[in-house]
Amino acid sequence: MMQGWVNQSCEAMLSIALKNSATTQLVEAVIDTGFSGFLTLPSDMISTLSLRWEGRDVATLGDGTSCTFEVYVGRVIWDGQYREV
Repeated sequence: MMQGWVNQSCEAMLSIALKNSATTQLVEAVIDTGFSGFLTLPSDMISTLSLRWEGRDVATLGDGTSCTFEVYVGRVIWDGQYREV
């Protein structure tokens, strides 16, 4: 079981361990209870972890607009198990 907290902005938070082949970095993340295998990370963290570039994808935002984003592959420890995201 994973345990998190609610921050001062009333957002659900969770500490997540991100991993590449050589480095593990712990980050505090705002979570969505409908987690579907995607995380949004700042570009400096993607560089630090040397995540593998997968391509581009398009997402529809809550207001109905679309945006293109870069997709990288990494692993997280999610509920005690490694999971590719």
